[in-house]
Amino acid sequence: MIMTPTTVRHRVLPGLGAILLGLCLTPVNAQDKEPPDIKKLIIGTWLVNEALSQNTDDQVEAAIKSAGGKVERRWFGRRAEDYYRGGPAEHELYDRMSYDDVLTIDFNDPEFRFGYEDNYQRVFFTDGRTRSTGVSDYFREGGVDYSFASWEADTLLVEARPRDGGFTEEIYSLEAEGTRLRAVLYIEPQNFGAPIELI
Repeated sequence: MIMTPTTVRHRVLPGLGAILLGLCLTPVNAQDKEPPDIKKLIIGTWLVNEALSQNTDDQVEAAIKSAGGKVERRWFGRRAEDYYRGGPAEHELYDRMSYDDVLTIDFNDPEFRFGYEDNYQRVFFTDGRTRSTGVSDYFREGGVDYSFASWEADTLLVEARPRDGGFTEEIYSLEAEGTRLRAVLYIEPQNFGAPIELI
C-alpha cells in the first residue's frame, strides 16, 4: 500500500518516519532473490522491435545534418526502406549492426560471437586482450574489422574498429526482466563528421 500524507492519521517522529519509509520501500524477500546473470540471459537470438527502436535511416540523416551536410528532399513521403544501407565493403560492419533485424549472441567466457544475417559473424573477447595495427597490417590483411568488449556491472560494452578506420561504441543491457535486449549504438564511419546514434 502506498500512503500519501492525507492517509496518515498518527503523528510519527521525523526520524522514525524516515526509517519506516525506508523499510516499506524494500521489496519483500529481496534478499532471497539472486540478480539475473546477464552472461547467461544475453545468449540467444534477438529480433529488432521496430516499435521501440529508432529508424536507422532517420538517424543517419540526423548525423548528416549534424555534420553540416544536406539531405535530399522527399517530395512524396518516405524513402525506400534501408535507403542508406550499402556502400563500400569496409562499411559492412556498420550496416550489419544497424540494419540487420536479427542478432544471435553466443558467449563462452571470455569469447563472444555475434551473428547477423547472411552468416556474417563477429568474434571478440572480454578478457582485456589487446590488438595493435599499423599501415602494414592493413595491406597485409586487406583491412579487417575487429571488436573488443568488457563488462561494467550488468552492461556489456563493445568497441569496434571497422576496416574503414572509423569506430563504434555499443552498450548492451537487459530490460523487462531479461526479456528485452537494449542496444545503444554510436557509429562513426571515418568519412562522417558526426556519429550516428541509434537505440
